[in-house]
Amino acid sequence: MNYVHKKVSTPVGILTLVGSDAGLAAILWEKEKDGRVPLALGDENKTMPLFIETERQLKEYFNKKRTTFDIPLDPHGTVFQKKVWKVLTTIPFGETLSYKQVAEKIGNPKAVRAVGSAIGKNPLSIVTACHRVVSTTGTLAGFAGGLDCKVKLLELEGATFHN
Repeated sequence: MNYVHKKVSTPVGILTLVGSDAGLAAILWEKEKDGRVPLALGDENKTMPLFIETERQLKEYFNKKRTTFDIPLDPHGTVFQKKVWKVLTTIPFGETLSYKQVAEKIGNPKAVRAVGSAIGKNPLSIVTACHRVVSTTGTLAGFAGGLDCKVKLLELEGATFHN
């Protein structure tokens, strides 16, 4: 697959959009850990309609004018990861689920650690809302963009959590 990318400035830092004609494959953080999302960025493309639309929808989200995203997505992962990521897309704006609740929703309540690992590899941060997953006590656990970004996203949405 030939990917291209575009960097966009947001209230949580510079994000790198990665995609192809098939859809958006990743939204990467400024301080992304090497290999968390294993794909090649490809050339920069500032005019790709997919990126222009994604940037528009992200601006609306950060301005509290959008609560869901309508962008063609093309994440790459295992069957298990995709099952977990699909659950993330169902968590409503401003609400949270625990890792245990996500495990229950995929029909595997004992897979809490595996769910956490899959969430940690979610390539589509913000759009596939991994920031809406917290511990069973409501406290925050790891986040690819850093816990400070997770707090900003949850506060933007008015979600209940314990920092």
